[in-house]
Amino acid sequence: MDDYLRRIGADRPARPDAAALRDLQLRHLQAVPFENLSIHLGEDIVLEEKALLAKIVEARRGGFCYELNGAFAALLRDLGFTVSLLQGRVFGGDGRLGIPYDHLALLVEAADDTGRWLADVGFGDHAHHPLLFDERGDQSDPAGTFRIVEAAEHGDLDVHRDGKPQFRLETRPHSLDDFRAGAWWHRTSPESHFPKSIVCSRLTPEGRITLSGRKLVTTVGGERQEQPLADDAAVLAAYRDHFGLDLDRLPPDPRPAGTG
Repeated sequence: MDDYLRRIGADRPARPDAAALRDLQLRHLQAVPFENLSIHLGEDIVLEEKALLAKIVEARRGGFCYELNGAFAALLRDLGFTVSLLQGRVFGGDGRLGIPYDHLALLVEAADDTGRWLADVGFGDHAHHPLLFDERGDQSDPAGTFRIVEAAEHGDLDVHRDGKPQFRLETRPHSLDDFRAGAWWHRTSPESHFPKSIVCSRLTPEGRITLSGRKLVTTVGGERQEQPLADDAAVLAAYRDHFGLDLDRLPPDPRPAGTG
């Protein structure tokens, strides 16, 4: 776990309080990319704590929600936080909910009187800081205004960003094993967006940086800049220089030629 802390540029906190959780989440988002390269490189995705830590800490890779939040949960528990795994269903562009176990998020209890927190380092472009889990009013964040509201049925909660629902959470805790079917579906289903495109993205102090095909997209202060990359060597260098990913080969792009 000391190696994990070094991976995200953090010191071991003196106590597992809300300030430490906030610092750890922000550092994680800036250091460990949200990426789905394993799906396209033919690598297995194993939802076991040892395997997740080996990938993210030892191999210095990223991952998608099950991997990132699964590993982050292990780190937080080691530091003294109480952590539960929550299953979520993501709202699509048409407002429909995705499959059960579509998303993994974390319910975290800190060693102070600040209440329970929703922590998430695995939803890509999302809240920079943990959200108060039991707060039902607006919560300001560098990424926008968030609100956790009671869902219409089943006692679930909907997480909104700037007035738009992002995902629905079931409040009952789960084990990591419970998410295997969701991870398998996202790896293999033609209805999942992950097999259809390659994503590698991380938060930066100034904004965000994303590599999509042969295009490097940098956002600084809301200004978006796109830089085309000339060849495979330039793409490999971008993975290394901007995301810390030392790949020996590029994942094949599943999109039709000319759309990268």
